[in-house]
Formats: sequence, C-alpha cells, structure tokens
Amino acid sequence: MTPKTRVYLVRHGEIAGSEVFRYNGQTDVPLTPKGVDQYRQLAERLKDTSIRACYASNLSRCELGAHIICDPLGILPVLRGELREMSFGAWEGMTWSELAKNYPDEWQARQNDMVAYRAPGGENLLDLHGRVMPVIMEIVERHRGGEVLVIAHGGVNRVILLDAIGAPFSSMFRIEQDYGCLNIIDYYGDGIPVVTLLNG
Repeated sequence: MTPKTRVYLVRHGEIAGSEVFRYNGQTDVPLTPKGVDQYRQLAERLKDTSIRACYASNLSRCELGAHIICDPLGILPVLRGELREMSFGAWEGMTWSELAKNYPDEWQARQNDMVAYRAPGGENLLDLHGRVMPVIMEIVERHRGGEVLVIAHGGVNRVILLDAIGAPFSSMFRIEQDYGCLNIIDYYGDGIPVVTLLNG
C-alpha cells in the first residue's frame, strides 16, 4: 500500500465576540474560556495518535491551542505566519452590516465575486491558496509517512480541504468549520489526498 502522511487539521477554538460575525482576519482576537476548553478536548482526542510535529498560525488563538495539545505530547509547535487567516485589510474587525453601510459598492462587489475580489488592502481566495498550500505541501513532504498536526483558521482550513477534494474555490462555504473542529487528510505518496474526517 502507498505510504501516507496523515495531517490532523484543526480550527482554533471559540474567540471573543464570536456571537456576531466579524471579518477578524489577521487581527489577534483572544480565545474565550470555551475556546480553551475546546482545545483541551482536542488534546484528549489526540493523545493516543502518533503525531510527532505541529505547525500553527502565529496568531494567539492558534498558538495557545498548539501548546495545550502539544505540551502533553512533548512536541514544540512551529509557528508559521503563512498559516494566518486571510487578510481583510481595511475591513478587519467589521460586521456584515457595518460593511454594507460603510463600503456599499465594495461589499456588493465581494458578493458578486467571492473568489477573486480583494477587500481594500486585503487578500482574495487565490492569494490565500497561493500562500497556504506551498506550506502544507512542504509539511507533508518533510513528514512523509508520519502524522502531523496543523492548527489554523476557518478560511485557511477550507482552502486546504477544497484543494484536497479537488473542488473549486466557489464551493468555499459548502464546507463547515466549527470552532475547535478536527479534520483528517491522508496524503498518499502518489500525490492523491483523501479526506477521512471533516468538521469532526
């Protein structure tokens, strides 16, 4: 059988202010107590795996969780800025209603093209894919045949999962990524990834 590299892909735990949707992007928003507890639950779920390495976004909502999960495993997380959430530039921290009011034309332009449109000073999904996937492929190659943990964000995880299943970027929001969720992707030596767990 073709050797595989297993990636445990986690979305960070619940963050402060999550009861109202905001484009937090790369703003460093803290975890809630529930978010910390979600990481503790993940640590329990993953304690008997063969994970030997961890890579995480360098935003605190991922870094803290990486330590919660990895300290019991004796693993030092590697922080990678490339795994940060998509940048929303001038829109960061704003709600949908605030954007519709303050940036009506730009907001409508994003609704018309969720893939290629960039918020002022921000990124689009193509930019995000170009930033994230080379790092994921680097991680898979470095840990060929092993198991590795990656802790990132909703947008980042969706891009990785879409790439794995060969789906277009326009399907971005057909994949759910709850706070503290776990996905598992097996990357085989022939280059074909298989998603074995989604939003678990």
